Amino acid sequence: MEFLLFGEVQLRVEGQPLDVGTPRQQAVLAALAVDAGRPVPIETLIDRVWGDEPPGEARNVVYSHLSRIRQVLGEVAELTGTKTGVTRRSAGYVLEIDPGAVDLNRFAHLVERGNDARETDDDRAAALHEALLCWRGAPLAGLQGEWADGVRATWHRRRLDAAVHWGELELRLGRPDAVIAAMADLAAEYPLVEPLEVLLMRALHAAGRDAEAVDRYAVVRHRLADALGTDPGSELRALHESILRGELPATAPAPPPPSSPAQLPPDTPGFAGRESALRRLGEVTGGPSPAARVVVLSGTAGVGKTTLAVHWAHSVARAFPGGQLYVNLRGFDPTGSPMTPAAAVRGFLEALEVPGERIPTTLDAQVGLYRTLLANRRVLVVLDNARDAGQVRPLLPGARACVVVVTSRDQLAGLVTEGAHPLVVDLLDDAEAHAVLRRRIGDGRIAADPAAAEEIIGLCAHLPLA
Repeated sequence: MEFLLFGEVQLRVEGQPLDVGTPRQQAVLAALAVDAGRPVPIETLIDRVWGDEPPGEARNVVYSHLSRIRQVLGEVAELTGTKTGVTRRSAGYVLEIDPGAVDLNRFAHLVERGNDARETDDDRAAALHEALLCWRGAPLAGLQGEWADGVRATWHRRRLDAAVHWGELELRLGRPDAVIAAMADLAAEYPLVEPLEVLLMRALHAAGRDAEAVDRYAVVRHRLADALGTDPGSELRALHESILRGELPATAPAPPPPSSPAQLPPDTPGFAGRESALRRLGEVTGGPSPAARVVVLSGTAGVGKTTLAVHWAHSVARAFPGGQLYVNLRGFDPTGSPMTPAAAVRGFLEALEVPGERIPTTLDAQVGLYRTLLANRRVLVVLDNARDAGQVRPLLPGARACVVVVTSRDQLAGLVTEGAHPLVVDLLDDAEAHAVLRRRIGDGRIAADPAAAEEIIGLCAHLPLA
C-alpha cells in the first residue's frame, strides 16, 4: 500500500490506484496522510481543507468524507490483510498506517540519510538520488487552498535543496555527466534558481566543456535581466570569471559542514531524581521517527522544569547531530516582557549562521527560512519558560526528525490538542528530595542529623529550587 502525495493524491495497492473520491475528499485524506500515525484535530482538518473561510457545515462535511475514507481503507484491509483505517482519539483523527507508506515521508527519510555525515559520499548520493526519484510532480496537484499551496512551496524547496546537495556530492565523486543531465532538466523547470546553474556550469567545466559553461552563463544573465531586471549573483559571476581565467580546479572541494549550534545552558551539577520523567521523555522522543515531536513540561514555579529539560537535552545531545537550539522565552519573568516570537526566531537564524542581510524582514518569512534550514536536519529545540501556545507555534520546526521540548507554568492545552505530548513535572517525592539534598551537602551530614534533613525538605515544600 502506498499513499502518493507527490503529483495527484493517490492510494495504490499492489501498484493499482484506488478511487479516493472528489478533490475535497482527497484533501481530507492528504491532510491526514501528511501526519500519518499522529492525531490531527478536526479544527486542523477544516483549516487545511478550507482555510480561513470554512462553510458553516464544514464539520459535517469532514465527518462525511472521513466515513468514505474509512470505507476505502476497509477495502484496502481486505485486499492486503493489513490493519489500516482512521481512528478517533482525544487529540484528533489518526490515519493508522506506517508513515513510511507516504511518499513525502520516504523522501524526507532518504534526504536525512543523504545528509548523514557518517555515511560515505557514495551512499549519501545514492540516498538523495532515490529521494529525488520519489518526485512525481508538484505535491497535491489539483487541490486548492492556502494549505495545499504552502505544502507545494515547502516541498519544492526541499526538492531543490536535495538536488543541489546530490549534485555537489556527484561532482566530488567525479561524476559530472550525471549532474549535467539532471541539472539541465531542473534548470528548465526552475529557470530563476541560480544554485542549479552554478552546479551545471561546474559540471560542464569538470567534463571539459568550458565553452558550453560560458555560453550557459550568457543565457542565464539574459534570462535574469528579462525576468527580474537583475544581474547574476556573486557566486555565479565569480564562477564565470574563474572559468574564463582558467583558475577553477576540475573537482570541487568538499563544502564545510553546516553549522551545528550547541546553545544548551550548562547542565546542573549533581542532578538527582526525576527518573520517571527522564524515562518518559526518552520513550516519546526516541528513534528517527519519534512518537511525539513536541513535549510540554508543565508545573509550578521552582519545581525544576528547566533543570529537567536541560539535563535531559544534554544526555541525548549526540542523537541530534544537527545541533541543539535553546531560548528563554521569559513567559513568566517578573523583570521584563515575554520575548516575542520574532526575536526568538531571529536568534535561531543567527545561531544557524544566516547573515544579517539574508534574514527576511517579516515574521512569516523568517519562520519559513528557519523551517527550511531545519527541514533536512535532526535538531533538538528547547523553548524554555513559554507563556502560551501562540508564543511557541512559530518556533516549531516542520521536520519530523526534529524534537521540541517546551517548559511552561501553563499546560499549553492548545499545543496538546495539536499533538504535543503533555508531561506534568510534580513536586519531588521524599526519595528524590533526599537525593537532591544528599548531592548538595553529602551523605555524612544527612546521616549525622536525619531529622534536620527532613525539616529542610519540609520547609522547602519539596521544591528543588528552594
